[in-house]
Amino acid sequence: MGGDAELSPISFKKASQMKKFRLIILAALAIFALAACNTAPKAKYVFLFIGDGMGFGCLSVTESYLSQAEAGQIGMGQLSFSDFPVLGAASTYSADHQTTDSAAGGSALSSGFKYNNGALCISPEGDTIPSIAYKLHDAGYKVGVMATVCIDHATPGAFYGRVDQRGKYYEIGSRLADSGFDFFGGGDFNRPFEQQPSCFEKAEAAGYTIAYGRDELAAKKADADKIVFFQKRDTTHPLSQFPTRLERIQRNNPDDLTLAELVSSAIDFLDNDKGFFMMAEGSMIDWAAHSNDLPGMIGETLDFSDAIAVAKDFYKKHPKNTLIVVTADHETGGPAGNKPDLAKVKGMLDAQRNSGDTNVDNYMSGENNKAEISKTAGIGWTTGSHTSDRVPVYAIGAGSEKFAGEIDNTEIPRKIMEAMGINF
Repeated sequence: MGGDAELSPISFKKASQMKKFRLIILAALAIFALAACNTAPKAKYVFLFIGDGMGFGCLSVTESYLSQAEAGQIGMGQLSFSDFPVLGAASTYSADHQTTDSAAGGSALSSGFKYNNGALCISPEGDTIPSIAYKLHDAGYKVGVMATVCIDHATPGAFYGRVDQRGKYYEIGSRLADSGFDFFGGGDFNRPFEQQPSCFEKAEAAGYTIAYGRDELAAKKADADKIVFFQKRDTTHPLSQFPTRLERIQRNNPDDLTLAELVSSAIDFLDNDKGFFMMAEGSMIDWAAHSNDLPGMIGETLDFSDAIAVAKDFYKKHPKNTLIVVTADHETGGPAGNKPDLAKVKGMLDAQRNSGDTNVDNYMSGENNKAEISKTAGIGWTTGSHTSDRVPVYAIGAGSEKFAGEIDNTEIPRKIMEAMGINF
């Protein structure tokens, strides 16, 4: 037969029925997918971990260290979050610079908007924008904010303080008292206070219980409505920051706190049926990277990993409605290796530091400086400042799939709200 065959009335009717059948199937699948989405468990226990200055290079170097120095073999060791099922990469540029600072980077992570470098949740137009911590607290979730440096530093301050310049520590610290958040933890407030009343007095007047060290926390937490947990006062170490991992080795002081202990204490204090949101910053990864301090950067990253392990244990008990997100506000230093030999760093990392040397120029007997240590280990640095590189985003738990792929840092708080089923 030549030409195109015409459909008979019966064939046309069958084709029409098949088309309707396919449409019905597609509609049913769409309804099923929508129903599955609506019934998917929502995140009600949310951990946001921010490794200040922690880029892909930092993690690669640290994982190489774990394999070469700890396991004695070539490869990549695992941090507590290396096996999280979701991995993304976030851009970090600020409103006025390709390379962000911690204030603008922290504010983007806290509120979902871009800011000029130096500003904490004050837009380039001068508008005050609340962090998601305020929105979640208003919705009935308990909120915790903690860092290994002073609590009014840029990244923790971005979650409760709103000022045009990150250096206004008194204004940031005063906001802590006004926030009403449930748990704060860190080194201390910045001092001295040029203005009165002090941030301590303001916090206590707002109903906060201040606990210095784990013994005071244990004694006071049962009667506390809201708490600020600082390290124990110690004249041998700056109050504004926790001792680093290397300093703890040298000091051997049982009163020294870690980020892992802060997270554990916060879980204990915040846990409730409604849920909570917690931001924890590994602050001094950045400080070590600024100094191109290889053992210091590795040590602080390992401390950060230990803190995430605490949250991971909590997730294992509540896998259906816990979300853990791990990221950074920016990358610092740009470390990378060409035939790196990280096994040579182990003795340096385990060695005692010279007491009183907060810049950590020498390790062991003082024979090696930072540049020589990096050279010996085969690690190079591109800068002593921040870079504009994308930073890692790891996620596990309820809604974690939302954080895969290339995203912007402003999307992270928005996706957290979405995972919790709350309008941004």
